[in-house]
Amino acid sequence: MGLAALFDAPGALKPLIHSLPFVPGCLALLFVIAVTVGAAPKSQIPSSQSPAAQEPITPIPPAPDADPWKLALGERLFADPRLSHDGTLTCSSCHDVHSNGADSKRLRTARDGSVMTFNIPTVFNAALSFRLNWEGNFCTLEDHTESSLENAANLATNADEVLKKLDADPEVVRQFTQAFGRPPDRTSLLDAITTYERSLLTPGSRFDRWLSGDPAALSAEERDGYQLFKSIGCISCHQGVNVGGNLFERQGIFHTLVSPPPDIVRVPSLRNVAATPPYFHDGSAPALDEAVRRMANAQLDQALSDQQIKAIVAFLNTLTGTYRGAPVTAASP
Repeated sequence: MGLAALFDAPGALKPLIHSLPFVPGCLALLFVIAVTVGAAPKSQIPSSQSPAAQEPITPIPPAPDADPWKLALGERLFADPRLSHDGTLTCSSCHDVHSNGADSKRLRTARDGSVMTFNIPTVFNAALSFRLNWEGNFCTLEDHTESSLENAANLATNADEVLKKLDADPEVVRQFTQAFGRPPDRTSLLDAITTYERSLLTPGSRFDRWLSGDPAALSAEERDGYQLFKSIGCISCHQGVNVGGNLFERQGIFHTLVSPPPDIVRVPSLRNVAATPPYFHDGSAPALDEAVRRMANAQLDQALSDQQIKAIVAFLNTLTGTYRGAPVTAASP
């Protein structure tokens, strides 16, 4: 299958392409330095008079319409300890939607006492990414959710075990019947959870307000930081509606960025990045200015001045959106 067939979308960018192996579990993909700008839904396409019409980043759309019964059930399940084998963990144990959709830890400790390889990515706006996880090894929220249930380091259970617990709760059975017209089963379990996850979008950032035509939403320094972000090449990988999340990257193109593994990761979204420290797949950058400095050096061969870093960080701070009317905040230490 050709690259255009995989990534054809209105307004797509198709610049430099470098071939690398496919990602397990998904369609064979070519590694792309810059593939596509995430297309906004038709209702979100800005007018030709707004800055967004000329920019490689598009605003976060409102959450999709969803059945309120499914949505409420999914939210309940996301915080239900019965989704873990021993009843000690929930989805929200790692993905706290009351803060940044993740946590503040560098790396979590698995059930067996080993240190996990990957820093927890935020669940906010995950539905807008083209693949899930740092490795990009899941193509759908449903597949990712079921894998989280079965992962021995996480919930360490499976759909059948969860369903037995839920079937024993008349109130939960009533909620499933109300939402799906039947008692809980594997399909409705995954559908309810992913319906909720698709609602976890964070529109309303100051940058999005600027894109939508509010010139006062950004300061001069923030606008300068955005222009620098584009001119030095950050935009090659961090663009589209999620400011990333739509292609893969090789870590350490010019200089070492982090210790392996892995060599190749899915480009993370920069939405709410100011609220999601620490940074990189191993959580080795505790602060945003350090992450910017190291990324510019390793990926772009750029030695940025303190002033340049300050300007880019100022821009990145404008990407913080809102969830249920409140700004996304960093998790407590």
